[in-house]
Amino acid sequence: MRNLPAAMGLLALATPAFADTLQEVTTHGMIVSVGDRQFEVDYTPDGKLTVNGSQATGSWRIDGDRLCTSVNAGPENCVAYPKDKKSGDIFEVLGAQGGSATVKIK
Repeated sequence: MRNLPAAMGLLALATPAFADTLQEVTTHGMIVSVGDRQFEVDYTPDGKLTVNGSQATGSWRIDGDRLCTSVNAGPENCVAYPKDKKSGDIFEVLGAQGGSATVKIK
């Protein structure tokens, strides 16, 4: 699970379009692919998240067009998401350190 903090750092609403994408992500969950690793992330309405079932836990919040997450009491990471994405869509996001991940909304 060495890659988990880096992957969650890539996970991460001012306008309705961004709200739609982040609403979809936090309602349905997502599968994040970083290199050859995949992480299934599920969200609860009370601001909690789980990774791969219960392999890791954390918290989430929305800040403008960004989803901010903290996993296993680590530092918070905020990632901007594209607008107008729905369940089933696949897209790329960029983390704060410039790494990328592929996201599929469940």
